[in-house]
Amino acid sequence: MWEADEQDLWQDVPQRHGAANGPAAARGDRFVTGNLTSDDLDVERSLRPQLLDDYCGQEHIKQSLRILIEAAQSRGETLDHVIFSGPPGLGKTTLASVLANELGAQIKTTSGPAIERTGDLAAILTNLQPGDVLFIDEIHRLNRSVEEILYPAMEDFALDIVIGKGPAARSIRLEIPHFTLVGATTRSGMLTGPLRDRFGISFRLDYYAIEDLAQIVERSASILGVQIDHDSAVEIGSRSRGTPRLANRLLKRVRDYAQVRGSGAIDLKTAREALEFFEIDELGLDWMDIRILETLAQTFRGRAVGLSTLASAVGEDPSTLEDVYEPYLLQRGLIVRTPQGRMATTAAFDHLGMKPPTA
Repeated sequence: MWEADEQDLWQDVPQRHGAANGPAAARGDRFVTGNLTSDDLDVERSLRPQLLDDYCGQEHIKQSLRILIEAAQSRGETLDHVIFSGPPGLGKTTLASVLANELGAQIKTTSGPAIERTGDLAAILTNLQPGDVLFIDEIHRLNRSVEEILYPAMEDFALDIVIGKGPAARSIRLEIPHFTLVGATTRSGMLTGPLRDRFGISFRLDYYAIEDLAQIVERSASILGVQIDHDSAVEIGSRSRGTPRLANRLLKRVRDYAQVRGSGAIDLKTAREALEFFEIDELGLDWMDIRILETLAQTFRGRAVGLSTLASAVGEDPSTLEDVYEPYLLQRGLIVRTPQGRMATTAAFDHLGMKPPTA
């Protein structure tokens, strides 16, 4: 419905960076998201590192895991339960697989929403082998009754099962093999206290430095059979919002552009042309990000704007605007939240090449 209003709104906003005319705007796609998309599924598994030596970035976490794994193996014990937290696309699932490979263990993978009943989790736990790694993605979305089953499993490696009903009901304890639970969450604040406390090891993944992302791009390019120079890898990495998943996604799009519009090899000129074509600017902002900034800076002349008003002006749902677009703009210091609403900062005006309004 909002596409019809979009043209009217854009009459008051400058057409910078080809914001409303490019391929992303036409399809409604968004490249610059850390969430897993269908486009990532075809090659992401093949691009994932298998060992800590192949994993780029997160050096402190890597060093800590090396010590913890070596210590557990030297004692002949299973590694303590591990929780990885952080924004999507930073490598939590990859680290879980790497952890299992370093331990020489099998990994069983599931997700919080997929475990609907206590019986589902009981079946998974009873089928584990000694030393296995159980990875639960989005663990904060576990059903509370299912979570209760996890507590004795994590602490005592046992399942408490109630047999029968009414006066004849009785409880039995079923021993299960020692295992390592690895949880991943994008919302650590939604974890219940009792569950969080049962993880002996906790790591929060941070956004990656540009040079680390450049290494990831170069490694992925070699796996994909794409020729790329270091400057081009840095260019892609600098526009990837500190997120490896996004860096790999942009690499694939630049590869496609180089294959059709260039020689197939990726040089700096081709990389910049491709990223401009797909409307990803030097800060990693896409056309919608630019549209939000231009609406705040020009249409509202830098004044504070309420969330619902801003959402109506850019033709987006308020919750989507708040949850999807605002976090990165806030992180880069391009907008601020005030009691009166959202405002464009001086950095936003500078990025748009506009002068802030005088008081």
